[in-house]
Amino acid sequence: MMLARPLLVTTFAIFSAIALTACSAAPSTPRQGSTTSSPTPESLEVVGTVWVANEEGNSLTVIDAATGEVVTTLAGIEAPHNVQASRDGAVTYAVSGHDNTVVAVDTTTYDVSAVESSGASPAHVIDSADGAKVYATSSADGTVSVFGAPGLEPLGTIEIGGMPHGLRAAANGSVIAVANTAASTVDLLDPEADVVVAAIPVGGSPVQVAVDADGQFAYASVAEPASVIKIDLQTREVVGSVVVSASPVQIFLTPDGRTIVSADQGTSSAPGESLSVIDTASMAIRGAVRTGSGPHGVVIDPSGTRAWVTNLYDDTLSVVDLPTLTVLETVMVGDMPNGVSFSSRKPAVAGSATIRLRIPTPSGNPPTHDESMQMPMPDHE
Repeated sequence: MMLARPLLVTTFAIFSAIALTACSAAPSTPRQGSTTSSPTPESLEVVGTVWVANEEGNSLTVIDAATGEVVTTLAGIEAPHNVQASRDGAVTYAVSGHDNTVVAVDTTTYDVSAVESSGASPAHVIDSADGAKVYATSSADGTVSVFGAPGLEPLGTIEIGGMPHGLRAAANGSVIAVANTAASTVDLLDPEADVVVAAIPVGGSPVQVAVDADGQFAYASVAEPASVIKIDLQTREVVGSVVVSASPVQIFLTPDGRTIVSADQGTSSAPGESLSVIDTASMAIRGAVRTGSGPHGVVIDPSGTRAWVTNLYDDTLSVVDLPTLTVLETVMVGDMPNGVSFSSRKPAVAGSATIRLRIPTPSGNPPTHDESMQMPMPDHE
């Protein structure tokens, strides 16, 4: 039996009441760091680091993008739902849903460089387009916490209301979009003033967003009905949508803005196992890739050729070649992998297979758990 812990807006909570049609059986489980295919040297040309947040494993997995090998596992961040590598790759940020904190990890030493309190039940974390600030949604109290980067100096709190979950910034710095799951809106933030400037109704429960580089269009994954929508940020209207294979969680745009991929997770009782590939101009499905069971998080490298997908229900990471829509390899990670992030910086050499992080008390007020905002997490398969 699982013990109660603070409400985390994982997709267990979001999708617990949604009944979906089951997909075919999940692929066999690989060994840690092994591949389920035999990638050619050309297919391993992407250089960088992939970071995976293992929410039930209380850890971050660090993977060499060029080889698919697990470099190390950083243990000690409790209930990390999401992770974000900084723009320069020097720091990786993660949220702790258990401690209500944001944690910064130095990617050269794998030491914790900063910790700060967030709001209740932090869900996602990003850095700003210029890398100067860090934003973390707090799903249980309807806020977004703002910090200075990389030291996580508290800069303020943006009151949004509802249940903010995923968020992303336009590369030109013009806007930050937030998926407000409970309010059925995509909220827009002005990253200069750090205020809400719009709340756009989307007709369902959005989970994550993507924003094109010039801030013209945003996209949102909608849990029910299971779809991905397109939003014109000038008119602030939904201008397109497409049905996907199962309730989607994370989405990610290719750098050229022409393609968006959707991790169609489904539920623990009826898991999805597809990454939907969508043409953003026509909002039509261009293809699909069979991943593992319950694809949840997804990220794409700057070349637009490689995607990494966390599979929630079989504790794996699928490495996808986007030009051919094939899975190159499958890597075993930690328990219940959720968020995933990519950095073009090569991974630092680790001293051991597992590193226990020393996490100090936040410099501000210690995190608290509001009992009125706690609920037991459902069992998962």
